[in-house]
Amino acid sequence: MNTAPLPTGISATALLFDMDGTLVDSNPVVERTWRGFARRHGLNAERILAVSHGRRTEETVARFAPAGVDAAAEAQRLIAEEVADTRGVVAIPGAAELLATLTSGSWAVVTSAGRELAETRMRAAGLPLPSVLVSADDVTMGKPSPEGYLKAAGHLRHPPESVVVFEDAEAGILAARAAGARTIVVGQSRCAAATGLDRVPDLRGVRVDIDRATGRLRVSLTAN
Repeated sequence: MNTAPLPTGISATALLFDMDGTLVDSNPVVERTWRGFARRHGLNAERILAVSHGRRTEETVARFAPAGVDAAAEAQRLIAEEVADTRGVVAIPGAAELLATLTSGSWAVVTSAGRELAETRMRAAGLPLPSVLVSADDVTMGKPSPEGYLKAAGHLRHPPESVVVFEDAEAGILAARAAGARTIVVGQSRCAAATGLDRVPDLRGVRVDIDRATGRLRVSLTAN
């Protein structure tokens, strides 16, 4: 294992995390849900899966649902299916250990999932719930709009340019960058929005220390 430090000493007032793909691996559920939707309506599942990650369910349904389909009702059906299905939901490696080092009020989750689904998946993965969770229910525009990240920073009472965001999907990376936050890519995304950003394969490579003099967080990254 290579433990040589990558960029170290990234200073932040708080950390904001996407959920699916960043803190929680919910890919088995996502695949089952969207493939079922595609089968019901004679759609190409691969096309849907290619763009659904990081976006609100209702927005993806509206984009792909055939004419005559009640998109709102279909979205609610899919969300209910996902809430009831936690088979295969696990924490991203290093997520539990990282969150255990953070104090309440120093981190938040910003997710394209609704609140019930977000809380269900965090619990299923064995992860704690943050004091601030901005879900799809709390915004008028989902990612790639920066609204969720701006709200989370505001709730924590920090300017967005002083926080660090961890994201894995193109829509979320675009949202974080539009909010003005320093962004760290988790995973293997090679989208154009991730070009030039710091990245880690998972959260095992992230360490956070607190500067006792200033109260700021010092984020160190290592390859693993």
